[in-house]
Amino acid sequence: MANIVFMGTPVFAVSSLDRLVASEYRPIAVVTGPDREKGRGRKISETPVKRAAVAHGISTILQPESVKDPDFAKQVESLEPDLIIVVAFRILPPSVFTLAHLGAFNLHGSLLPKYRGAAPIHRAVMAGESETGVTTFFLKEKVDTGNVILQRCMSIDPNETTGEVHDRMMTLGADAVLETVKRIFDGTAESSSQDESLATPAPKIHHEDCRIRWESERTAVHNFIRGLSPHPGAWTHHQEMELKVFGSLLSEPGSTALGGEQSGVPESAVTQSGEGSSADMNQETAPGTVLRSDRDLCIACGDGPLLITEIQLEGKRRLPAADFVRGSSIQPGDVLG
Repeated sequence: MANIVFMGTPVFAVSSLDRLVASEYRPIAVVTGPDREKGRGRKISETPVKRAAVAHGISTILQPESVKDPDFAKQVESLEPDLIIVVAFRILPPSVFTLAHLGAFNLHGSLLPKYRGAAPIHRAVMAGESETGVTTFFLKEKVDTGNVILQRCMSIDPNETTGEVHDRMMTLGADAVLETVKRIFDGTAESSSQDESLATPAPKIHHEDCRIRWESERTAVHNFIRGLSPHPGAWTHHQEMELKVFGSLLSEPGSTALGGEQSGVPESAVTQSGEGSSADMNQETAPGTVLRSDRDLCIACGDGPLLITEIQLEGKRRLPAADFVRGSSIQPGDVLG
């Protein structure tokens, strides 16, 4: 039996672990993050990968506080690994990833070298990409630069959120992991270097990065919102309160675009801050202006209106925009920012 060590922490990694356990390549050990206190009750919470490992009866579970700790490297070495598989874990030092006889590979949520970094799915959706995928590659000391073993592509729908892409990608990634393992053990795995000229970054997303810039084109704002949904959530301010926006539409059902009577945006809503039409709005209405807040919420962007479909006021629960506006003080003419 092959000595496979699987390393991962979040839900994204569970599908790959499940697939391996169900195959002939069952890991002998799992490495994941430490248990943490969470919630108001400060209850101890295990990682999704640990819960899955326990459910599968995997008895050797390592939970290092630091992957750079020499004792952790010794623990991994004692397992005499043939292969190390990394899916959504921390950045490993060479002292760990060089321990496996057949090497160590990582599953990454993009078509490398595009979107190297901590947030490849978010960044691809935010950028309005119509295609993404997964890559397996052998680990090198420089993050996300190792030789590519295989890639699998998937489309991104124009209204799909990062959460939806993430969930579909878990299954695609699990397929890629299992296929990669098979190739490595049967000696057919080939790898190729990445083209550095095509590399793009996907850095970690911080709170300030999530602020909506209403002056941007409405397609860009729409992509920004869905790219940050459901977590961490795009946000804006209304009367000094933070509003998180989780959903938007460029057009309403049955229409081709928002603006004027064609889309159901009343001229009266558009002209409360501008003159006459949605075309005039582009020139005379400040980006972020609320154009409609009766049965739903419509906001002015740099080049036209955007329909908001799901929103959350600071300290409250998420609501469909139609429910939110019924109990909100938000009014046409208010400016979000």
